[in-house]
Amino acid sequence: MKILHIVKFFLKKQHIKVLFTTFMLGCSYLAPAQQVAILKYDGGGDWYANPTALPNLIEFCNNAIHTNINSNPETVEATSIDVFNYPILFMTGHGNVLFSEEAKENLKSYLISGGFLHVSDNYGLDTYIRREMKLLFPTLEFQEIPYNHPIFHQTFSFENGLPKIHEHDNKPPQAFGLFYEGRLICFYDYEADLSDGWEDEEVHNDDAETREKSLKMGANIIEYAFKN
Repeated sequence: MKILHIVKFFLKKQHIKVLFTTFMLGCSYLAPAQQVAILKYDGGGDWYANPTALPNLIEFCNNAIHTNINSNPETVEATSIDVFNYPILFMTGHGNVLFSEEAKENLKSYLISGGFLHVSDNYGLDTYIRREMKLLFPTLEFQEIPYNHPIFHQTFSFENGLPKIHEHDNKPPQAFGLFYEGRLICFYDYEADLSDGWEDEEVHNDDAETREKSLKMGANIIEYAFKN
């Protein structure tokens, strides 16, 4: 059984490496569009929050940074091997997050094999996502990402780090990351409500400048993830 597990892990790792290479070639040569996905998790939290956010971000990226991402993002279960079909997973919500043992093993394999997870706290997610990610990676801690990190300086430059999109508790926006063997595998925006700014304008009535900041930062995240 141990040998079978190692073989399965190796095949997953090779698959995701090929997928990332294909994505970058697709961006350059207009190959068939690639997919990104929304992560569906258990625990009762609203994983489905902000339904217009990711489609709007994809449209912005395809126009502004010349990606070639399918305009209709998929939804994938945390337990599904299909996570390995997506170079980047997006996750949001307001409440509880619960990963089963199967989901933990699956997501950990995905992330250490080259996958990337963006978690956007929609207010109320912090306690739960920290708990669950600690169970995935007991030896890792979320580290605050400094303003000079490359993720803030892709096509768009954010000299002061993460932009503030919505106010909740009068706290500054913070970007946290999990780093595995030196690679950023999970980007977590806290007290920024970044994905709210990607939603249709009428949802939150954000002004054009606020929406543009959020979309540009989102584009940086995608660009960084596919380069690293």
